[in-house]
Amino acid sequence: MLQLMQDDIYLNQQADNKQDAIKQIAHALTEKKYVEQGYVDGMLERESQAATFLGSGIAIPHGTTTTRHLVKKTGVQVFCFPQGVVWGDDGEKAYIAIGIAASSDEHLTLLRHLTHVLGDEDVEERIKQIKTKDDAIALLTGQKDKVDLETIIFDDSLLMLDIPADNMATLQALNASRLKHINAVNTDFVINVIDKQPNYLGQGIWLNDSVNGNLKNAIAISRPNTEFSESGQPVKLLLSIASKNDAINSVMNNLAALVFNKQLTILHTADKSQLISILLNESMINSGTTSNITPSVGEASMNNNSVTQDFVVLNSNGLHTRPSSVLVKIVKEFNSKVTVANLDGSGIPVSATSLMKIVALGAKKGSRLQFTATGDDAQEAINAIGKGIAEGLGEGAE
Repeated sequence: MLQLMQDDIYLNQQADNKQDAIKQIAHALTEKKYVEQGYVDGMLERESQAATFLGSGIAIPHGTTTTRHLVKKTGVQVFCFPQGVVWGDDGEKAYIAIGIAASSDEHLTLLRHLTHVLGDEDVEERIKQIKTKDDAIALLTGQKDKVDLETIIFDDSLLMLDIPADNMATLQALNASRLKHINAVNTDFVINVIDKQPNYLGQGIWLNDSVNGNLKNAIAISRPNTEFSESGQPVKLLLSIASKNDAINSVMNNLAALVFNKQLTILHTADKSQLISILLNESMINSGTTSNITPSVGEASMNNNSVTQDFVVLNSNGLHTRPSSVLVKIVKEFNSKVTVANLDGSGIPVSATSLMKIVALGAKKGSRLQFTATGDDAQEAINAIGKGIAEGLGEGAE
């Protein structure tokens, strides 16, 4: 979760250009003792390599790997530019610039968070309407969305992964007790879900719920460290869902999409943050991925006018802003709709024309990316993507 304080927000700022804006942000990072003098040079160098504009009126200027030693502690400074500052390569304006001080890849975590809370089509207009520091904090941390949706409680405390368990009753009891501990359910719910056999969704994933005793919308997950069987089916993970109102439907829709697309296996090895992202991420609903076959690297599979192929990231620093922006440019040269999924991450397909979503994949060197292109020039798009990745996406082949 992105942590922001009032002192991190700068309202009603002005800048002649993005270089001027970056210098202002770097000064703030230095004054707050997040970085040492000279970090600004890395921020400007990063910008010269590739614009840090994410789309939707947002930019995330940050330093290069060679200036990470100047970072004293991880932090951000948020500058709001009501008039906008030309930032993107195509003249797009940034209305919020989030200056990042990070000594490793913390900015990828920030990007994944921003992808989740700023995924709405109207987000740029909402950014332009920011009037107070509280407005900015609510928008960037997703507080407004949580109020609107009557929060679904789903955090680390409700996830128990790789636990020593060899029977379903243990998983049911663990999930029910944690839901009751946060007052999401009452005793009626606990008795019901423990007595009733869960529903089998497929691929080792089970689900249980109750029509009685639901007090809040919440999800608990238990995953055993060793697979066992229940009624002749494998048990790899149990989800227990408390449902107070229709807000929980978004999670059920995402589960349904995973079942339909035969992608439940991504829950087998996902970590806590990935599980939360997978089940709360609405992009899964319209992913368009219906095949459970993962081609070997370099081998393409074709279905009508849809082509799917895997490639391995060769860049030493993974898909940070610069190579990601090159990838977006390649994809935009074609008419086909292209999605990409990090098979070594959440496995959820995202649009390959969104810089924010691609960087948020967190792809590192060696990560397997699965591209699916759909359209009349799908094969040409896949070929160009493969060529670009082989050539290092603007950073040279290694």
